[in-house]
Amino acid sequence: MTRLNWNLQSDMLSKKEVEHIASLARLGLGDKELKSYQKELSSILDYIEKLKKVDIKGVQGTCHPREVKNVFRKDEVKKQDQETVKKLIEAAPDKKEGHIKVKTILGQ
Repeated sequence: MTRLNWNLQSDMLSKKEVEHIASLARLGLGDKELKSYQKELSSILDYIEKLKKVDIKGVQGTCHPREVKNVFRKDEVKKQDQETVKKLIEAAPDKKEGHIKVKTILGQ
């Protein structure tokens, strides 16, 4: 059901085409919704045709509007005040050998 020769502003998707698109998307549309989607989808296709006509020669492609880079840091143990650490461990409901004991979540 591909429209290869979409004529800008002169064609509208048929009701049958919209029903097909709706079935692919697993949408149950009523008659009122079909008419609405028919207009909206046709408008979207018209806009895509306008975008196809834009001259983009010399424009560098982007995949993200901002520069994205990974931020790495060393995985280091930070020294903590021992008195604070003791208080936190003492406040835990279950502890063992100076550590807080928690339930297993990744199997046995």
